[in-house]
Amino acid sequence: MADRRVTMAIEHWAARFTANGVDPADFTRVTSAIDSWDDWCAAWCRAAAEHEDLGRRALGDGRVLSGGSHLAQAAVYYHFAKFLFVQDLGQMREAHAAAVRCLNDALPHLSPPGERMEIPFGGATLAAVRRLPAGAGPHPVVVLIPGLDSAKEEFRATERLFLDRGLATVSVDGPGQGEAEYDLAIRPDWEAPGAAILDAVSAMPGIDPARIGVWGVSLGGYYAPRLASGDRRVRACIALCGPFSFGETWDQLPELTREAFRVRSKSATADQARLRADELTLAGRLGGLTAPLLVVAGRKDRIIPWQQARRLADEAAGPAEFLLLEEGGHGCANVSYRHRPYSADWMARQLSR
Repeated sequence: MADRRVTMAIEHWAARFTANGVDPADFTRVTSAIDSWDDWCAAWCRAAAEHEDLGRRALGDGRVLSGGSHLAQAAVYYHFAKFLFVQDLGQMREAHAAAVRCLNDALPHLSPPGERMEIPFGGATLAAVRRLPAGAGPHPVVVLIPGLDSAKEEFRATERLFLDRGLATVSVDGPGQGEAEYDLAIRPDWEAPGAAILDAVSAMPGIDPARIGVWGVSLGGYYAPRLASGDRRVRACIALCGPFSFGETWDQLPELTREAFRVRSKSATADQARLRADELTLAGRLGGLTAPLLVVAGRKDRIIPWQQARRLADEAAGPAEFLLLEEGGHGCANVSYRHRPYSADWMARQLSR
């Protein structure tokens, strides 16, 4: 019998894994062999290494498109090895380093190719991936913001939706996320790191600084509107299954999520983490959110109740659309076809004006 943490991870996030690059057969094969959460990271790293080997072999043979694809997929597997594995930071960091290595090596061979960026902030660095669509620029751009346990390595499928519609993408690891999680704690005031990110994005060649959108998922669905509420350079915002008040959701969060927040918020105790969670609120902020807003939520979300998203849409000062998916779980990854293309179309329309 698998322990409750393994069962919890499968029940809450299976659809997310397969929607974001894990082969469904691999997901079943790997998770069915894990009895203890202590084995989670190693099991996924072994599966990731298979895809990394395929990528290295392909590059060695000169099959660069296949090589890039295999390595980008390996990065996703390594990422999911570490995504909530905060009880063993040594294993987590080793898996994370492998994810970063694979994605960095994949970037030149993706179609369109990607470029690694490093944005100074708070005495540390925010790592990001920039990709430009086909055609002459300058291009409108969408900044993709992860949540508590996601990172830029997970966003290839989402990037593709925007790229196909002529929008550039910048997928970024913010404070407490991905490569920044070791030096910078989760913070509520995302207008601060967001300003540094938008400064860097605005200065990029091939980018139209007057047409910037932001998209965020889960806790990133808090960060994105928080940024948009404090920076008028954001022309449009999408919040996918984000909280209005993270503290209000605390008691129903999975234990894996609460512990990851404790570690990534640099809280010494669970009680301190609970107090830090209360700081992540949009109360009193949404009078400044005047850019068009699309809020997507799932009625069956067991992590962030859909009513939190409803409140965000209701209190935003600017035009807001609320898309509630009846069968959607957290992140609505189980019904991605019902919101991903629509969201990309919506963003392309807003940034074409």
